[in-house]
Amino acid sequence: MTEKLREGFTTGSAATGAALAALQLLRTGTAPVAIPVPLPPFDAGQDKNGDALPEPRGWLHLNIESCATGPAPELDAAWGAAETDAASGLADPPPPDIIAIAHASIIKDGGDDPDATSGARVTATVVESMLPPMHLPANQGEDAARQAPAHDAEGVSPDTAVAYPDHIIIKGGPGVGRVTLPGLPVPIGQAAINPVPRHQITHALQAQEQEYAAARQSRTQLTVFISVPDGARLAHKTFNPRLGIEGGISILGTQGTVRPFSHDAWKATIEQGLAVARATGCHCACLTTGRRSERLLMERYPDLPERCFVQVADFAQFSLQAVGGMQFERIIWGCFFGKLVKLAQGHAYTHAKDSTLDMQALAQLASEAGAACTDAIIRCVTAAHALELLLADNAGAETIKRVAQQAARTAQLFAGRPVSLHLFHTDGRELLAL
Repeated sequence: MTEKLREGFTTGSAATGAALAALQLLRTGTAPVAIPVPLPPFDAGQDKNGDALPEPRGWLHLNIESCATGPAPELDAAWGAAETDAASGLADPPPPDIIAIAHASIIKDGGDDPDATSGARVTATVVESMLPPMHLPANQGEDAARQAPAHDAEGVSPDTAVAYPDHIIIKGGPGVGRVTLPGLPVPIGQAAINPVPRHQITHALQAQEQEYAAARQSRTQLTVFISVPDGARLAHKTFNPRLGIEGGISILGTQGTVRPFSHDAWKATIEQGLAVARATGCHCACLTTGRRSERLLMERYPDLPERCFVQVADFAQFSLQAVGGMQFERIIWGCFFGKLVKLAQGHAYTHAKDSTLDMQALAQLASEAGAACTDAIIRCVTAAHALELLLADNAGAETIKRVAQQAARTAQLFAGRPVSLHLFHTDGRELLAL
């Protein structure tokens, strides 16, 4: 019996839990050892009077690694460095008129998902400060406040910070990347904390603040700084540098939990890669099924910027449909023989667990091309073996061409327009361009 894979939780949930723990320390003087974390997506939005918060999809109970007063050590160091180096860019600056600060951290657990950020320390520093004069008094009503122009705590434009209801502001610290290219769901210049985690953090703090409201005489502002001490190093194991996210990892998560080998996560990565490529002026989208095929396709097109290349893994139909709906002048597909045959045979998803090579169909193409190895292909277990037989056959090149033509028809069906194909051998040779 196959053992069930263990689920984990997202960096967004880790950041939310850390922020909740830091706020609890500020409000009660007690540092929690574990914290309940609400999971997105949330039910229909807040009611008109702001009295009720939407219900979360569920809850996680996360262990707190550390919780103490003052800023997180990495954030404190960044703020100190910024005093002598204005261009340090490691963190957003602290707000003025600080009343109190606390921080907490959670170790992100990706479960059995092969995630580069699993095991990373995610820290939230919660800074309580006086409301700036531009904010309306609470007794003037939430509806009036919502109609006021958008601004952040220091009165800067929405391009440099994101403000949310109830005076909760989310900012970035060391190890959280900065967005430098268009096409992502976060504007250029902001910390790479995606919209759902921002909403998750804000929702959680709003709910907790409501519990403390009766004991407090005045409202203050909360600024949450998310940092990841090892984020700059971990970012090189992700697609962030290619997406124009510099200096750290992203805070992500649309569900709050991580399913092992999550298809949703892969699809989101594909969509973001394509969006950045198009938004930065790439006219050609180069899709590959993995790192090796991508490297070979890059060598084939050395003049194209790296952002043109997107690894789509086994998501043939999904990625081709996605790119087909975007305004790229040309679509290129690069792969090895096994994936090419599966595409030719019409597989929407090409992972070995879910799609099987039809050797009989491949042998039929070989027979029609006049290959002598037809019977041997039927007995092949792998596409790699069949390819070697074809490469040694006088009619092998014609067979491979027919496979590629059939794959091109499938790709065009998925994308809605023509797709160029490049077939590579695992030894690095280009066997065919169509």
